[in-house]
Amino acid sequence: MKIRRSRATLLAASILSFPLVLSPVLAPPAAAQWIVYDPTNYVQNVLTAARTLEQINNQITSLQNEAQMLINQARNLASLPYSSLQQLQQSVQRTQQLLSQAQRIAFDVQQIDQAFQGQYGNVSLSATQQQLVADARSRWQNTVGGLQDAMRVQAGVVGNIDTNRAEMTALVGQSQGATGALQATQAGNQLLALQAQQLSDLVALISANGRADALTEAERAAAAEQGREQRRRFLTPGSGYQPGNAQMFPGGN
Repeated sequence: MKIRRSRATLLAASILSFPLVLSPVLAPPAAAQWIVYDPTNYVQNVLTAARTLEQINNQITSLQNEAQMLINQARNLASLPYSSLQQLQQSVQRTQQLLSQAQRIAFDVQQIDQAFQGQYGNVSLSATQQQLVADARSRWQNTVGGLQDAMRVQAGVVGNIDTNRAEMTALVGQSQGATGALQATQAGNQLLALQAQQLSDLVALISANGRADALTEAERAAAAEQGREQRRRFLTPGSGYQPGNAQMFPGGN
C-alpha cells in the first residue's frame, strides 16, 4: 500500500516538474511577440471597411450623376447645325421684288392719291373729246397692268411652294433629331419663321389681287362718269349735224 502511494506521489511530482524542465526550451525569443486574435475588433474593422467602401461607391455614383448632368447640359446648350434663314429671306426678297415692280400705279399712298385725283376723279367739263379718250385708255392700261402684276405675284408665290416644302421637311427632321432643348427650340423657331414667310406671301398675293380688283372697279366707275359726260355733251343743243364732202376711195376713179 505504501509502495503504490509512493509511486503516485512520484508520478505527480514528475508531472508538476515537467513544464518547469521544458519551459526554457519552449520559451520564445525575447524579440518575438504573441499574435492575439480579437473577434470583436475584427468585426468592427470589417464594418468600418464596408462603410468606407459604401461611401466611396456613393461618391462614384454622385460623380457619375454630375458628369451625366454636365453632358445633358452640354446637349441642351448645343446649337442647331442647320439654318433656313437664308432660304426664307430669299423667298421673301423675291416676293418683295415682284411687288416693287408694280406697273404704273405702284403700292405707294402718295402716288395712288395723285393718280385718282388726275384720272379717276370727276371728269372735267372742259376736257376735249380727245382728252377723254386718252384718259380712258390710260385707266385701261392701269387695270391691265394691275392684273398682270397680280398674276406675276401669284406665279412667284407658287414658285416658293417647292422651296418651302423642302425647308419644312429639313426642319421637321432637325426637330425630331434634336439632341437637346436648345436645338429643338431653334428648330421650332425656324418652323415659325417658315410660317411667317408663307403668311407674307399670302399677304402679298391678297394685296396684288386687291390692287387689281380696285383698279378694275375704279376704271368702271370712271368710265360710268365719263359716259354720263359724253351723253350730256351729245344731248346738249348745238350747231347740230353739218354736212361735208366725203370720198370713199381717195385717189380712185
